[in-house]
Amino acid sequence: MASAAAKQAPKNASKTTTGATGAAGVSGGPPIMPLASPLMGKKKKPFLGMPAPLGYVPGLGRGATGFTTRSDIGPARDANDPVDDRHAPPGKRTVGDQMKKNQDDDDEDLNDTNYDEFNGYAGSLFSSGPYEKDDEEADAIYAALDKRMDERRKERRELREKEEIEKYRMERPKIQQQFSDLKRKLAEVSEEEWLSIPEVGDARNKRQRNPRYEKLTPVPDSFFSKHLQSGENHTTVDPLQGLGGLNTPYPGSMTPGLMTPGTGELDMRKIGQARNTLMDMRLSQVSDSVSGQTVVDPKGYLTDLNSMIPTHGGDISDIKKARLLLKSVRETNPHHPPAWIASARLEEVTGKLQVARNLIMKGTEMCPKSEDVWLEAARLQPGDTAKAVVAQAVRHLPQSVRIYIRAAELETDIRAKKRVLRKALENVSKSVRLWKTAVELEEPEDARIMLSRAVECCPTSVELWLALARLETYENARRVLNKARENIPTDRHIWITAAKLEEANGNTQMVDKIIDRAITSLRANGVEINREQWIQDAEECDKAGSVATCQAVIRAVIGIGIEEEDRKHTWMEDADSCVAHGALECARAIYAHALQVFPSKKSVWLRAAYFEKNHGTRARRLLAKARSSAPTARVSFRGQFMRCVYTYFLAKQLVGLFVSLPLQVFMKSVKLEWVLGNIEAAQELCTEALKHYEDFPKLWMMRGQIEEQCESMDKAREAYNQGLKKCPHSVPLWLLLSHLEESVGQLTRARAILEKARLKNPQSPELWLESVRLEFRAGLKNIANTLMAKALQECPNSGILWAEAVFLEGRPQRKTKSVDALKKCEHDPHVLLAVAKLFWSERKITKAREWFLRTVKIEPDLGDAWALFYKFELQHGTEEQQEEVRKRCENAEPRHGELWCAESKHVLNWQKKTGEILAQVASKIKNTF
Repeated sequence: MASAAAKQAPKNASKTTTGATGAAGVSGGPPIMPLASPLMGKKKKPFLGMPAPLGYVPGLGRGATGFTTRSDIGPARDANDPVDDRHAPPGKRTVGDQMKKNQDDDDEDLNDTNYDEFNGYAGSLFSSGPYEKDDEEADAIYAALDKRMDERRKERRELREKEEIEKYRMERPKIQQQFSDLKRKLAEVSEEEWLSIPEVGDARNKRQRNPRYEKLTPVPDSFFSKHLQSGENHTTVDPLQGLGGLNTPYPGSMTPGLMTPGTGELDMRKIGQARNTLMDMRLSQVSDSVSGQTVVDPKGYLTDLNSMIPTHGGDISDIKKARLLLKSVRETNPHHPPAWIASARLEEVTGKLQVARNLIMKGTEMCPKSEDVWLEAARLQPGDTAKAVVAQAVRHLPQSVRIYIRAAELETDIRAKKRVLRKALENVSKSVRLWKTAVELEEPEDARIMLSRAVECCPTSVELWLALARLETYENARRVLNKARENIPTDRHIWITAAKLEEANGNTQMVDKIIDRAITSLRANGVEINREQWIQDAEECDKAGSVATCQAVIRAVIGIGIEEEDRKHTWMEDADSCVAHGALECARAIYAHALQVFPSKKSVWLRAAYFEKNHGTRARRLLAKARSSAPTARVSFRGQFMRCVYTYFLAKQLVGLFVSLPLQVFMKSVKLEWVLGNIEAAQELCTEALKHYEDFPKLWMMRGQIEEQCESMDKAREAYNQGLKKCPHSVPLWLLLSHLEESVGQLTRARAILEKARLKNPQSPELWLESVRLEFRAGLKNIANTLMAKALQECPNSGILWAEAVFLEGRPQRKTKSVDALKKCEHDPHVLLAVAKLFWSERKITKAREWFLRTVKIEPDLGDAWALFYKFELQHGTEEQQEEVRKRCENAEPRHGELWCAESKHVLNWQKKTGEILAQVASKIKNTF
């Protein structure tokens, strides 16, 4: 095609040339210019300047197919010519390799192995074709559709992927998950088991186990000598340069000074000898030669090292800076004592004690009137030298109390100390500190004489006056305190000491007068009465045993500075504060005063009663005295108190202030007369109480129990029946009536009473339990089991029923029943107690003890658990374990439990303590299973 175009081009050119020549020849004129293009004078075509449409090939409509020139394909290159990239990898370093690679990439793999029935060929069949705009639009549409469908299936796909991952993790868990339970069990491994684990063997190969260490060879001295000479500087100019004026050598360049052995050469032999000598000296300091062997004492070596380390935590540079700064301060102001003291202490902490002593002695010379400098010098100097320093300090400062005290401290002999202090008192007779120190060293008689002189020299010292009063007799002490009040009319301690003096000598009636006079006198002298300070003084008197003085102070100042509406609240807080500080008599005095001011406040009475209950040591002493004087009387302090309360409320009722007595007062009064043996008085009080509180079941129970004690079964039955009419939902009343009928042999009537009670009180586990036990005691075990099954259906979460059901079963079935009980009532104390008893019956001592501990920890108020635990320890435990259970029970003070209440609420045990009741209940437990 290119050759045809080339042939056509000369023909056209010849025709054009011929036509032009002919025209010129006809006209005979100058040659005619060629005409302009026909497009130049017409309107511009609309397609000019616009991009060609896609797929447009110029000349394709008139048969032209285009041609390619050398400039399009580049210069011709042989297949063996190297490529332009000099660093091309093997297989791509020649032009032929590159062409072969491109041809392989363009060829489509249409092999049968690359064909799939569903997806077709793995690659695109049209990848070699042109990628046009319509292809791009189609790809965009398909991409949008794929994205839309992907969003619709996203939730299901993510859920499916999550399930697949979880399933995969379950089938193939990680190693960390497989060993997680074993990791948790590591917490149970003891120290001995951990240490007994064998060490892991060394899995490294021989090269890793025995690495070849780097070998270093010392450089010979000749190497240093050679390079030292080669490194010399040459300062002469080459004479071949021929430059005028530079032929003369540089000044000093040719002098023999640079070639001397001291500067131009190094004697390496001498350096080696010096190095060996230094090493020998260091080794000789820390070693000794024994039979040709070197033995080093490591402890002594470390001790020497510790002695060389300064006892400070700062950096060396910081110490140097501080030393330089303090030196500047000393030189700038040499008469500044703190500079000398700081300098000495800096040297002391750095281990330079002698330098510190020299500095501080220099400071005494520069600041001879500074007390602190002399004391620091005495501290840093050793014994005898310190005494000399103090003596010199006394000559410069004869009025310094601290120096005299330091001088006395340096003396080891008592007589020398006394001599120093007496010399000090001659010079400084007004110092209270010197007098106190001197008096402490004297015997009582000599101390009294010295204090007589001390109060003359220091009449305003309260401590000296009080110390003298303590050493004097009663009459002389009164005179001393009177003189002290005259000299110091504004101090309260003198008045309080006078009151304590009168109390100690039996004049308790004078205590209140002295305290009242103290308040009046202090106010007259302009002293403000600080209520908190006086209460603190009262607490100190209480701790010192001066009870009357303590109470007098409380009565005198308890109402000072308090608003009327805040009195009750403030006084109760003061009482609590005194109890917290251990001043019980102060608290008792505050409660007594509060009861006088507020006789009708119930809360004040209760607070006072609780205080006496917890801290009533005086009440116990009174009770002991009453018993010793009248051993046959059965009247206690508590009985007197309750009778007083009863009489008080009864008097209020008579004058019309109350409609009826409080219920608690009635009940406690009945209980008091009952336990004291006054049965008739108890019955009368109970009858009177039931007139006002007939719907209170405890009163009916107490009345019936009193009748049972008197063996009046008919009256007891009547009392229970009347109580059930008024209180049909009281389960204890039904149980008492059932026990009464069973005790008289009326088993059928007891069974009927319990059935009626269950109808009145459905879902009551106590009634069901009593019905089961009634049948079991009657020997009807089958009926008992049937009732227990019904009970568990009606009350499936009752711990007492499940605990009873465990032991209704035979021994082989008890363990299964206990497992069912724990599933229903996992944290019920009765079920836990039943499991503990089960282990006890199987002789599993350790497990039984663990379950007993778990029971009393969950419910420490259950007395039955403590009693069974104590019984268990009595049989299988040591004395320490038994004592521990008893103490824990006393601290818990349990109040509930079937066995416990039967003993603790018995009228004969009303004065017994928790420990005694525990032993009594445990002794009555015969067969726990």
